[in-house]
Amino acid sequence: MWISDVTLILPDRVLPCASLRVVEGKIAEIVDRPVVGGITGPDLTVYPGFIDMHGDMIELELEPRARVDFPMEVALASLDARLAAAGVTTAYAAVSFSRGARDGERRSYAHTSQVIRQIHAMRTTCRVDHRIHARFDITFDNAVGVLGQLLADGQVDLVSLMDHTPGQGQYRNLEVHVKNKAAHHGISETEARQMVANAIAVRSRPQEILMANIRSVSQMCAAHGVCLASHDDDTVSKAHLMADMGAKIAEFPVTIEAAQAAVAKGLMTAMGAPNAMRGQSYSGNLSARDLHSAGLLHILASDYHPGAILAAVKALAPNDPDGLAGAVRLASANPAQALGLSDRGALTVGQRADLFLADALGRVVLTLCAGEIVHSNGTVDMLPSRSMAFA
Repeated sequence: MWISDVTLILPDRVLPCASLRVVEGKIAEIVDRPVVGGITGPDLTVYPGFIDMHGDMIELELEPRARVDFPMEVALASLDARLAAAGVTTAYAAVSFSRGARDGERRSYAHTSQVIRQIHAMRTTCRVDHRIHARFDITFDNAVGVLGQLLADGQVDLVSLMDHTPGQGQYRNLEVHVKNKAAHHGISETEARQMVANAIAVRSRPQEILMANIRSVSQMCAAHGVCLASHDDDTVSKAHLMADMGAKIAEFPVTIEAAQAAVAKGLMTAMGAPNAMRGQSYSGNLSARDLHSAGLLHILASDYHPGAILAAVKALAPNDPDGLAGAVRLASANPAQALGLSDRGALTVGQRADLFLADALGRVVLTLCAGEIVHSNGTVDMLPSRSMAFA
């Protein structure tokens, strides 16, 4: 199958009026001209499929409203379609083990373990390539063994270590956190302040316990060959600690100093696409655009909205040293490198045909995963063109 007379976003440049051929699920040929017989459409751009290392959406699909539980087959099918329509062809579903969650809640270890095993069992029925990103709360020592069993069973593809205790990390600015809590729950700031104080009391753990949990999880990840990421690093010392523990990715660094320290230690940084698209963090932390301007941003992740990735790429492209090609690498080649996915991430001959076509308005009109059409909005003419010349 040829895709003809389109703009191709290659790893190092943008190639206009070009064509790409897909054979048996892989990219077989790229030429810098239109070809006869290719499917085409006006003003189309072909991007490598996005690799989303951190998407929180599955938890909300499973519980779209408080105490309203949806079955996995409904939740995953809905998310799968959303991802394909956003150009995401490899998606790491971020599911959380969080201390303080009661049994049956969406972040308890029993519920999270069930979710991971269900997604793993159903992944072959999906449109895109689904993988598991286990977000592990370092204050949750009771779940260390559960995570270890999941790793031993080959159920987890990425682990990040987080601590959402208010007063540090993502929530280091307590006043901003209180205001966000009040707005989210529709309560007064006095009530929200009490909620935050309760959370600090519940989640606080002795430092030696936290360190033991970090060491245990990092050792298990190393033993099973699973990539380890830090989360919400806010200080240089925390970035150094996570690097020393074997982390390869620093996701959502909170300060520029922590990001600089992580990069100096060889880590790749990841930020949320909504942050980059909007130009600011909703919690008042580091802007992804500022990190990109400093030359310290390597990966964009959906965080909580897959549709933001393409918009974020376009927002960053004008200031990227390599233009659109460089900005696209943030959501394709770079996460592939960080996660050890050597068969995808670029429009290159021999790679998986994970790609999508976007129109002049920035809408994803057609998505292919391993050469199979997994999304189409009906605007691309799938009948081969007969009017194009080889010259």
